[in-house]
Amino acid sequence: MKILLLAGTGEATQLATALSALGHDVIASLAGATRTPKGMDCETRIGGFGGDAGFEAWLNEHRPDIVLDATHPFASRISHRTVRVCADRQLAYLQLLRPEWQADPAKGIHEVPDVAAVQAFLPPEARVFLATGRQTLLDFASLEDCYLICRQIDTPQRDFPFKNGMFLVGRPPFSAPDEKALFQRLDVNVLVVKNAGGQASYSKVEAAVELGVPVLMLRRPPQPDAPRVATVEEALRWVADLADH
Repeated sequence: MKILLLAGTGEATQLATALSALGHDVIASLAGATRTPKGMDCETRIGGFGGDAGFEAWLNEHRPDIVLDATHPFASRISHRTVRVCADRQLAYLQLLRPEWQADPAKGIHEVPDVAAVQAFLPPEARVFLATGRQTLLDFASLEDCYLICRQIDTPQRDFPFKNGMFLVGRPPFSAPDEKALFQRLDVNVLVVKNAGGQASYSKVEAAVELGVPVLMLRRPPQPDAPRVATVEEALRWVADLADH
């Protein structure tokens, strides 16, 4: 079976390995947010499709049998577009969306609707660790009274865009003890994350809770109305069921 796998998560990497081992013809598509992504056990393309028309043209050329969407929970525009195009083409589609993290104010873990709501939680002259990626960094321009530390995977190609902050380069995974030591060294007193879900990236939240550092989780964007599973195992069963018919 020929499968288009929209990738960018650990679950996508697991799917690529498992599906290729089962003999499926897998093409993984990465948006290109990371300049040096980890290799995957299948054919890989990097970069956007160029909107609906570009995506349609790619599908016409490559003719996948199914589309598996294992993109990041915050890549919702990709998911919405893919659902729309697949529905028009009657092309089988499944989204793998891992469960979100749960807020727990008693532990200092708060969910906020957007960046504007972050400011209300910040103490004066806060030192804020932004684990939200460089692509949304400019959204935090209003936090002028804070010191911002933005972690990203790739070495920055330009200076930090604000006077009140710095880039920090690091490639996951990060252990909770390492995150705790990092936060202590940088004197971090607020952690801002996207509610990405998943255990692999939860270590920073665990570290912040241990230190008593408030955690502000940005709420996920609305997801498309489409078939959805929460685990790699469920996605593999879905593929197996289609392959049997």
